[in-house]
Amino acid sequence: MSIDLELQIASDIKTLPHPTQFQEWVGLALYTRVDTGELTIRIVDEEESANLNREYREKFGPTNVLSFPYEVIPGIASRFLGDIIICAPVVEKEALEQNIPLLAHWAHMVIHGVLHLLGYSHDEDKDAEEMESLETEMLIKLGFPPPYPLDDMEH
Repeated sequence: MSIDLELQIASDIKTLPHPTQFQEWVGLALYTRVDTGELTIRIVDEEESANLNREYREKFGPTNVLSFPYEVIPGIASRFLGDIIICAPVVEKEALEQNIPLLAHWAHMVIHGVLHLLGYSHDEDKDAEEMESLETEMLIKLGFPPPYPLDDMEH
């Protein structure tokens, strides 16, 4: 598998995971799903996240993760999968509020974003169950706790 990850840091947060951790999480999410690809993860602060969230989702305020899958142009070969935007202050705040390890929440946001780039969704219950099941499986494989209550996964 050949994955090229561009990591852009546009945040002042000092507690970011190491770049190799981002690469590991992306690799796990893509494993067996694609053989080759390129993607960008941009780590931002609240202002940039809020601006993107308003412009592209018509929602106000920052959000934890936004995914922008590459729209294939017919006749043009590309390895590019898309862009993931992660808001570092929101990730830190959520981890604290939810009492989960910060590194586990970072891994979850990366995996969640990559799955969106691959076409997974959580708009419908059936789709959400599939996506949450994959996220849970991957996070447990990494040694992190399940990101969703286990009773939520059984319905």
